[in-house]
Amino acid sequence: MAQYPERKWYTGMLSTEDWWAVWIGVGFFFISLLNIWGIDLVGWITYPTKWVFNPPGDKGAISHAFYALGKKYSVSAKGFYKGLGWWSVIWSYVIFGAALTIGAISMKWNVKRFIGGFTVIYFLTIATWFVGHHAFIAATKVNMHKYGLDFALNLGGGGSFILALIVGLIIGNFFKGFAQYLSEAAKPEWYIKTAIVTLGVKLGYLPIKLSAMSQKLGKQAAGLTFDLFVAGAAATIVAYLIFWPGVYTISRKIFKLPRKTAAVLGSGISICGVSAAVATGGAVRAKPVVSIMVSALVVVWAVIELLILPGFFTHVWPGTKDPLVAGASMGMAVKTDGADAAAGELLDEFMRTKIEVESNGTIKWPEGIITASAVMTKVWIDMFIGIWAFVLALVWVYKFERREGERVPVSEVWHRFPKFVIGYFFCWFFLLAIYFGPGQSGAPEAMPFLKTVKAGVVPVEKGMRKLFFMLTFMSLGIITDFKKLKEAQFGKMVWVYFVALFFFIIPVAILIGYLFHHGMTLPNIAEYVK
Repeated sequence: MAQYPERKWYTGMLSTEDWWAVWIGVGFFFISLLNIWGIDLVGWITYPTKWVFNPPGDKGAISHAFYALGKKYSVSAKGFYKGLGWWSVIWSYVIFGAALTIGAISMKWNVKRFIGGFTVIYFLTIATWFVGHHAFIAATKVNMHKYGLDFALNLGGGGSFILALIVGLIIGNFFKGFAQYLSEAAKPEWYIKTAIVTLGVKLGYLPIKLSAMSQKLGKQAAGLTFDLFVAGAAATIVAYLIFWPGVYTISRKIFKLPRKTAAVLGSGISICGVSAAVATGGAVRAKPVVSIMVSALVVVWAVIELLILPGFFTHVWPGTKDPLVAGASMGMAVKTDGADAAAGELLDEFMRTKIEVESNGTIKWPEGIITASAVMTKVWIDMFIGIWAFVLALVWVYKFERREGERVPVSEVWHRFPKFVIGYFFCWFFLLAIYFGPGQSGAPEAMPFLKTVKAGVVPVEKGMRKLFFMLTFMSLGIITDFKKLKEAQFGKMVWVYFVALFFFIIPVAILIGYLFHHGMTLPNIAEYVK
């Protein structure tokens, strides 16, 4: 009797969140490249800016709180698209909603509930994005006076993420009937995977962006992203070989948990949260309740880490010293793709704001690189899920259980491989290929062509990416029920997670992050940004 169902290599391409994150992310990326031929089909994507109720001029007016990122849709354009402004919010709802609904139909979800739930989640997200960009929350000491303020919270865009998470948590824990209705569309893993695909666009676009400022900065950014790629892989392999055996040993030797439970906890705590817990549970044939309980713990602890770690790292990290070490360390410590990428985004906002304030504006780091350092280690960890589940399946089938007639097909590795990673690397390397293509490399004569590429990808890597991050925060809060800890009865699993996370995972992650990311410096773009 075979242990695993027979599946083709293309199975799931139209029926899983992983693949739909690829189709949507890469799809909009390719549409954005039509700008090379002067066709802008993504410029309607909305984005917020800081605002106040009584602006000291035109700066910060509520009427300009949202704008379309494409110039043809926002300024200096003739006809209907001139000054799209707040209408970009509606356009983004209709077009992104349509794309996501097509995915929901293909995945055979309840489409009526998905559309209703997404509508509510989207406009709640827009509302928190709007409130979070009030200058009192988002402005810094460097620019608050432009908005007529003498004091600001200095949170940058990170305030919006925190607000979205808080609103989601209120709904998920105090309005559970409403949260249940929204659950069909509250899909943080899908939204964050799509956002991570567009983060690949961000990384590939960065050298093009900085080349517009300085050819030297562009090449520095290209080298830095490649270094992150290599360092992330090396750090992940080392961490992986330390984390899993360590957590497994803590579970077995200190807390005396059964072998299968310890294996699921080992993967859930040390590797990739929910995905790894579920994959491992299937590989070792643990009782379904084990994977469910570990997954609940992973989600709850991920939210706790998300609330604590970005602020902690920002507060204790010394000035300009190795910000990418902080990002990579947190990437190895925070579980679930959603919480990790979201925490990385918060850390990026907080640390960039902190250094700009402390340096009185003389140091300014490019947006997204610290996020990338956090996501990169997580992406490499994700890539090992399928391999590790396959290894554990082999160990349990052929060593611990030895059930006659069972086999583990090699294709199981492919089917457990996180497909959104393919989209992430594809977008990244595709843009790097453009940058380093014949006659390119940021050379002055190549800049007109690179500027057309830049005009297209900015709405995707900036507006779409941030919007899907915001949807992730809102959705993560909605599906998080703190009472799920009670389902684990605050028993051994909770204590294993606590001890392993704070006394083993985080310290080791910081050490490994330092070993592989120490000395990486971020470009200072202060003199190029006004």
